[in-house]
Amino acid sequence: MAASVSSGLRALPTWSSSVSGDDHLAMSSVSMRPRSARPLRTPTRMGNVNEGKGIFAPLVVVTRNIVGRKRFNQLRGKAIALHSQVITEFCKTIGADPKQRQGLIRLAKKNGEKLGFLA
Repeated sequence: MAASVSSGLRALPTWSSSVSGDDHLAMSSVSMRPRSARPLRTPTRMGNVNEGKGIFAPLVVVTRNIVGRKRFNQLRGKAIALHSQVITEFCKTIGADPKQRQGLIRLAKKNGEKLGFLA
C-alpha cells in the first residue's frame, strides 16, 4: 500500500541534496504547468457612479455645455469649497469633532452624487 502512495508523489529536495546540486534534477522532473489566466477586470473609474442619473443631472449637463467644461469645473469647485466651509462652521457651532465633520462632508458628497450634482 505504501508503494502505491509513494509512486504518485515525488520527494521534495532536502538540504543535503540542494548543497550537492541534486535538487536541480529533482526540480526539472516536476512539470511546469502554466498559471491559469486571471479573469480580466474592468478598469477602475474615478468618476461618479451615478453619472447622468439623479434629478439635477440634466440641469448640470446643460449648464456644463453652456459655460464650458473648464469654467464649469471652476464654479463647481468653488461651490464644493463653500459647502465644506458651511459644514465646518456648523460642526464648530454644535461642537462636533473633526471625524464627525469629515463624515458629514463625505455624506454631502454621496448625496450630491445621488441627486446628480456631480454628473
